[in-house]
Amino acid sequence: MRDAGFEVIYTGLHQTPEMIVNTALQEDVDAISLSILSGAHNYIFPEVIRLLKEKGLGDMCVFGGGIIPEEDIQTLKKQGVKELFTPGASTQMIIDWVKQNVHSRAL
Repeated sequence: MRDAGFEVIYTGLHQTPEMIVNTALQEDVDAISLSILSGAHNYIFPEVIRLLKEKGLGDMCVFGGGIIPEEDIQTLKKQGVKELFTPGASTQMIIDWVKQNVHSRAL
């Protein structure tokens, strides 16, 4: 993503939803992307969205990917996740999606 011209703030592994949202607030980000391989997607994505709404940032774009069963993808999208990329999605596909769907919140 950095090579495509995006500013990326990587917070590392094993971040709690609270830590993710606090970093997003401190860094004034335009979007949050989560990569989840642990199977915790049904908790982490909705909790991040809930905390963003609680902090007045309910309009922030949340997307991500990882090993997420197809049957969970539609549920997560209904809960506010904008897009989910599963194994096999190309980096270029993700870059193109971000360019088309993530807009500066500073406007």
